[in-house]
Amino acid sequence: MHEDAREPGIENGPVSDGYRSGFVAVVGRPNVGKSTLINALVGAQIAIASSRPETTRKAIRGIVTTGNAQLVLVDTPGIHRPRTLLGQRLNDVVDESLNDVDEVAFLLPADQEIGPGDRRILSRLRSEFSRKDKVTGRFVWRVPLIAVVTKIDELSRKELMDKLVEINAFADFADVVPVSALKRDNVTEVQQVLIDHCPQGPQMYPDDQVTEENPEDTIAELVRGAFLEELDDELPHSLAVVVDGIDRPGESDNPATEDGKAHVTVSIYVERDSQKPIIIGRHAEHLVAVKKRLRTAVNRIVGQKSKLDLHVKVAKGWQSDPKQLQRLGF
Repeated sequence: MHEDAREPGIENGPVSDGYRSGFVAVVGRPNVGKSTLINALVGAQIAIASSRPETTRKAIRGIVTTGNAQLVLVDTPGIHRPRTLLGQRLNDVVDESLNDVDEVAFLLPADQEIGPGDRRILSRLRSEFSRKDKVTGRFVWRVPLIAVVTKIDELSRKELMDKLVEINAFADFADVVPVSALKRDNVTEVQQVLIDHCPQGPQMYPDDQVTEENPEDTIAELVRGAFLEELDDELPHSLAVVVDGIDRPGESDNPATEDGKAHVTVSIYVERDSQKPIIIGRHAEHLVAVKKRLRTAVNRIVGQKSKLDLHVKVAKGWQSDPKQLQRLGF
């Protein structure tokens, strides 16, 4: 069990009769819907849900609290073969997020064939969480492995049934549950299956807490996700976002807060000078679009009306530079 999250000061509660709690690693190859599912379960946008693969860069913890259970969902970057130092760091994040979890939700898309990436993940999970029975040859898991079949809205009922049979035979899953997080179809059932396989344990976080991320990190992730969507395929994944500060009226010397709004100063880093105008857009159209898209979300995170101040900067070759990666939070 994740010992550091069950210490005094993290809202440890008494172990109620039948109360369940635990950490759930949400794994899968890139672009299978991990962030979309976590956002749907939590009921708030805490992870980037993008159509672009390899979007998640941090093990964001989403917290789902019900009357009899609490799930802490660990969103992992898609497991992939690293091509840069950043890619290796992302795989390291996956390793860390798999430490001491209570169950694993393995996401497999209904609209795609089981492929080498899925087999690589299964092999990794087996080495981490199972042993092979010498008599039966079957894998015995020390934590429940749940297959979550995503994007079911893409299939007919017969196609879905065939896919569920195929996935059930793929590994020794403790449970197989289908879902369309985008259409919110069967989300409640996924939540209940994850709760059913959690051990008994105390409530670890307050009822109203939905993430372990601080406001700065959450806003940075949302800004990066918004640019990835806004720019579509124009920009590679050489984009990093850092929130430099949140200045609130009455709490800051920043004269900009005299308008009564909190000012959120954000630095957007690219690797080359030629990428700056792509981010900014003609007449700053991309900056304006991102600000408009995130206005409500940022207001909620900050807790009041706010304004995003976006600044585009160049950090040459940051994806392979250890010092710059550290400065940018990786």
